[in-house]
Amino acid sequence: MTPSQDTDERPRTGKTSTGRLPRSARRNQLLGAAEEVFVAQGYHAAAMDDIAERAGVSKPVLYQHFPGKLELYLALLDKHCDALVEAIRGALEATTDNKLRVQATTEAYFAYVAEESGAFRLVFESDLTNEAPVRERVEAVTRATATLVSKVIAEDTDLPEEEAMLLAVGVCGLCQITARFWLAQGGTIPKDEAVRLVSSLSWRGLKGFPMHGGDGVTH
Repeated sequence: MTPSQDTDERPRTGKTSTGRLPRSARRNQLLGAAEEVFVAQGYHAAAMDDIAERAGVSKPVLYQHFPGKLELYLALLDKHCDALVEAIRGALEATTDNKLRVQATTEAYFAYVAEESGAFRLVFESDLTNEAPVRERVEAVTRATATLVSKVIAEDTDLPEEEAMLLAVGVCGLCQITARFWLAQGGTIPKDEAVRLVSSLSWRGLKGFPMHGGDGVTH
């Protein structure tokens, strides 16, 4: 069998399948299985055997798509880092009202963390940050989300870019850490109320900075 070939097998999960899956569909299937295993077990405890079994394929099929466990993990990390960046971008572009932007950004973080898959753990709670490619991706998603927020702050205030970036890192860090804490506490505060509390804290700080030609970041 050549590396470009891919065969469908009867999944060990009890599901049935017929014929061959397109390569992209097979890749998505394997990523889904790997996500479940990595989230549940962490990188170090997870084995390629476990992932192949979860996907219902043989290990050679898994290796046709991903040469090793690290490459599989990095592919998942890229997917979920990109998803967070796009969620923050969408929140900021959804309105021109800055108070609503803060709320939407906070909501995006809480929604990301609250996803049933628990995939946020691959980004924010990875047990593999000693590996340079993983650490670089985690740092890159922090920079990317903060950069999106900092551009809005810089455009609407008289703050220099460096100061706007520092504030943006603070806003994103507040959202990320509080969302994870909220989830760890079992979500005892309703999500909408938690988002309101955290976004109110961010907004009360940000609105004190002067707008271009105005009194504050009020709209």
